[in-house]
Amino acid sequence: MHEGFAVFIPILLGLGAFFMVWGLRYLENKENMAMIERGMEPRKQRRQANPSQTLKNGLLFVGAGLGLLLAIIITKAMNMEGESATGIFFALIAIFGGLGMLGAYLYERQNPPTNPE
Repeated sequence: MHEGFAVFIPILLGLGAFFMVWGLRYLENKENMAMIERGMEPRKQRRQANPSQTLKNGLLFVGAGLGLLLAIIITKAMNMEGESATGIFFALIAIFGGLGMLGAYLYERQNPPTNPE
């Protein structure tokens, strides 16, 4: 790959993201206009945050972050390199991410949501 070509990658990613957002907004506006023409009320409500899902995602990412931090500490302390270090990274991220999900499950079991979906 040429070095000059690498400059275009961030530009293309930025343009792609811009046109994706623009296209979604354009289609949403077009849908709302079609609903108004037919005498319907366009949707004004936004998606409501689901506290249960937010808790699960938060604990998953906290657990994965702790697993990554612990893997870095272990590999630096034991001067590990190569495949053994890679294995530790994947294993600890999965273990601590799973423990985070288990924590979310146990919390929800003790404190069920007020309005189940």
